[in-house]
Amino acid sequence: MKHFVVTIQRQFGSMGRPIAKRMSEILGVEFYDRDIVEAAAKRLEMPVDVVKEEEERAKPQPSSDRFLRMCFPLSDGTNSTQDEIFRVQKSVIEEIAKRESCIIVGRCSDFILGNRPDCMHIFIYAPYKQRVYYSIHELGLGDKEARHMIHEVDKARRSYHMQYAGFAPGDPRFKHLLIDSSLFGIEGTAQYLAEGVRRKFADDPEETETHGI
Repeated sequence: MKHFVVTIQRQFGSMGRPIAKRMSEILGVEFYDRDIVEAAAKRLEMPVDVVKEEEERAKPQPSSDRFLRMCFPLSDGTNSTQDEIFRVQKSVIEEIAKRESCIIVGRCSDFILGNRPDCMHIFIYAPYKQRVYYSIHELGLGDKEARHMIHEVDKARRSYHMQYAGFAPGDPRFKHLLIDSSLFGIEGTAQYLAEGVRRKFADDPEETETHGI
């Protein structure tokens, strides 16, 4: 296969992270998520928990003008620490994408790598009831906690993405694929998406003939 990078944004409880992890196993490439936070924390000489906390504090931004965001990606909605964390994480993501084929979850990776032709951008979602079910049965949360986390984490991710990318994580204008993970389940979704990656980045189109969807 050609060099490729898959970016995955996801709703909380859609099981986007386990799906991305399983895709990496199927495709035989590395999977990056919290590793990016750890790398940024190390470069900034900050505790990992501080970096995570600052990520979640981005304020909602009304602007969705991508051109303005590309020219002025940092605004008064964040503080200097948050902006520096974003800059460092951006650098880490760009270095990873240049170095190796991989799957990167979250952290505006779709925006940061948006102009690369070797990237495939995916958004994973699911119906609310299914997300509650997954949160309880796959993530081990109680019903009330699951509903609270779905609301709060989605809000934080959207705010962060709007702040630095200028568009919502699931905006179809900036995605190649949007998929409901309840359609095929965790394993089935991972297999389906991995096959899509194989087809997209095959060195020879005949390579895909041995992998049926």
